[in-house]
Amino acid sequence: MEKVKQLKIPEADPHFYLPENIILNLDRLEKLSKKHPVNVLIVGKQGCGKSSLVRQFSARYKRPLATFQMGLLSEPGQLFGEQRLRAGETYFQEFLFPKAITTDGCVIHLEEINRPEHPKALNELYSVLSEDRSIWVDELGQVNTANGLVFFGTLNEGPEFSGVDQLDAALRDRFYTIHLEYLPNIVEQKILTLKASVTEEQAAQIVSVVSGLRSNPQDPMTISTRHSLMVAELVSAGATIREAFIYSLQINREVLESVLLSLHLSQEEVEISHENGYSAF
Repeated sequence: MEKVKQLKIPEADPHFYLPENIILNLDRLEKLSKKHPVNVLIVGKQGCGKSSLVRQFSARYKRPLATFQMGLLSEPGQLFGEQRLRAGETYFQEFLFPKAITTDGCVIHLEEINRPEHPKALNELYSVLSEDRSIWVDELGQVNTANGLVFFGTLNEGPEFSGVDQLDAALRDRFYTIHLEYLPNIVEQKILTLKASVTEEQAAQIVSVVSGLRSNPQDPMTISTRHSLMVAELVSAGATIREAFIYSLQINREVLESVLLSLHLSQEEVEISHENGYSAF
């Protein structure tokens, strides 16, 4: 019989920032999970830190983490296991999911929860996420969830994402919801200096261009902090700002040149607002 992998606590990232009100609410949800399992849905643009939030929640509270790519589910029941053939005989191969949901204090990350291949592949989640917190699986019997679980679902929504479905209202109703937005410029600059080792001036220039591209009235771009870091890493390695953007993003060069030109005389006009303060999580 194949063995499922061991569940581990992720490493903490000292440079992961969240709005203080979200940190406070995550603390509340962690306390609630001591009474009963908690379900949390993280919604936001790609690359704004949804998956990182789940990992850092696990690290902050020293909880084992199990991540499941829901977009890989092609049939109902696949979360728990599947029938396999060996030496001419069939056997049931149990997967990681039943182990994770029966592990005290585990964080269960349901990634891309609105992207399953089969429309009924999520049916088993209704029982697991409901007040009963249990499900009957023919091959395993009655599976009851452990104490202190926290289920996180993450998703991207909108017409620009292919292969995604509208999350069923009855399933969505089982979750608390947290919305993530782009980081304030001053926070994004700080992350670039800490993680990519660029200077404060370079970080300010990069974020100014990113902000200009995001808010471009003709062709606004969705640029994640992940991409900002890619640009900063190239700059740290010796590339110019222009080169770093060209090689890091699939970008219309005319739009890029227009933004660079508009910012040429106002590089110091960088957002420094501390509204809705952010702190390291």
